[in-house]
Amino acid sequence: MVGTFAHIVKNTGFTGLYSGLSAAMLRQITYSTTRFGIYEELKSHFAKPTADSPTGSPSLLTLIGMASASGFIGGIAGNPADVMNVRMQSDAALPPAQRRNYRHAFHGLVQMTKTEGFSSLFRGVWPNSTRAILMTASQLASYDTFKRMCIEKAGMADNLGTHFTASFMAGFVATTVCSPVDVIKTRIMSASHTEGGGQSIVSLLRDICRKEGLGWTFRGWVPSFIRLGPHTIATFLFLEEHKKLYRKLKGI
Repeated sequence: MVGTFAHIVKNTGFTGLYSGLSAAMLRQITYSTTRFGIYEELKSHFAKPTADSPTGSPSLLTLIGMASASGFIGGIAGNPADVMNVRMQSDAALPPAQRRNYRHAFHGLVQMTKTEGFSSLFRGVWPNSTRAILMTASQLASYDTFKRMCIEKAGMADNLGTHFTASFMAGFVATTVCSPVDVIKTRIMSASHTEGGGQSIVSLLRDICRKEGLGWTFRGWVPSFIRLGPHTIATFLFLEEHKKLYRKLKGI
């Protein structure tokens, strides 16, 4: 990981570490907004008091089902920006002659559509949607479950400490669950037609297992957790404060 950072800085300077920032922001606007919005709407619809759950908290299986549906739709909505994010980040590690040199996410979307067709924006949409399902289910459903356990089992209050603890554990679960799909998704999205971009998922899996063994499933877990762990914590802390402020303004 340190060697990769050094290689990027050597090739493109310190700013190379922030390649793809515009694409990452566009991805969050499309992907995360969609999945969080749909999940919260479904959760509020199914959150009805029952004999087993007087507070109206949905069961774990219900949470996983709602999160999976939300993640699938979010994965499709955010796929074009995700392709840009992968390509712009990988550009910094490539030799100058092989770089695509997208100026920003929208420039990349236009260039990619012109040179590779509209369908290229949805390259890797199925592994990406699968990853979005796993991410949303493991992240959102596990966060709500860990939060409930902290409050009901550990006697913790519904405060910042509980939110931090639950989000940290959710980030660990999400990184572990999504690691294999992340490897496949990145390899498909970073490829072009001339680099084997049309290779099927089954063929890709067969080649990876033959060349690298089963160790590929968790390749890059540490940098993934370094990124996803703080991201998950910040996301849920902000979401909880946002919901608290919204309820206060609405008098709920």
